[in-house]
Amino acid sequence: MSKINQKVLMSGADYFSVIELNPYERGEEQPDRAKAIAEHAKVKAAIESTGIEVISVAPPENCQDGVYTANWGLCWRGKAVLSSLPNPRQAEESYAKAAIENLGYETIKPNFRFSGQGDCLPCGDYLFVGSRYRTDIQMHQLLGQLYGCKIVGLETVPALDVNGSPIINRITGWPDSYFYDLDLALAVITPELIAWCPEAFQPASRQLIESLSIEKINVTMTEAMHGFACNLVSSGTHVVMSAQAPKLQSELEKRGFKTITPTISELNKGGGYIRCCSLTLA
Repeated sequence: MSKINQKVLMSGADYFSVIELNPYERGEEQPDRAKAIAEHAKVKAAIESTGIEVISVAPPENCQDGVYTANWGLCWRGKAVLSSLPNPRQAEESYAKAAIENLGYETIKPNFRFSGQGDCLPCGDYLFVGSRYRTDIQMHQLLGQLYGCKIVGLETVPALDVNGSPIINRITGWPDSYFYDLDLALAVITPELIAWCPEAFQPASRQLIESLSIEKINVTMTEAMHGFACNLVSSGTHVVMSAQAPKLQSELEKRGFKTITPTISELNKGGGYIRCCSLTLA
């Protein structure tokens, strides 16, 4: 099995709260911050137990989503493309830039919306990139040129209101989705194997993924949406994943992967999970 994600960057949940930037967040359901901090520590320990090196930085002060380092950028092949985040998260951007540059990366700041690793998943020579919700379509060509890789541009299904119309987030003004970042709908287990929720994708994107010569594990909509099944961290031999995704866990274990399932009840209230809390440094 190919090893991946051997070094990651994590911060902390010291300032974690929710302000309804995505469909999972409910302002009246604020997390228990002490529990969130404890959960984050368990996630970190679980990731480290797989042999992955965790580099820790203090969370950016008074940034409610600073725990989700995956949205700070894409650090791959020695270059870091920095994110352009929704307005309430923009205070994170300068902090993320300094933290990533301190690790020796050359940084590039595009003039387009970009959600970093959350919406941009390397898989061998492929780069799966989301669009519409948190990442502008113009990023596809830019990323392809910077990294010299094959871009697989994808779009997930929108969140709909009671009338079946796409929802526009009242805070960001952007279209919304329960799969607003790609790492909620697709996970890279190894460069040869992905887990994905077919129902989470628009028909053209679903067909594109199905056409790829990569082994695929199908994830149910229930486990993807309610169990954050795809929001996992794989080392290539071990998978740190949701305890609420037994079907995916079983499929991974059948293939010889060892799974670790820390219990999470607070970090998910911000619409993120295990993968969101770690930024791969590659």
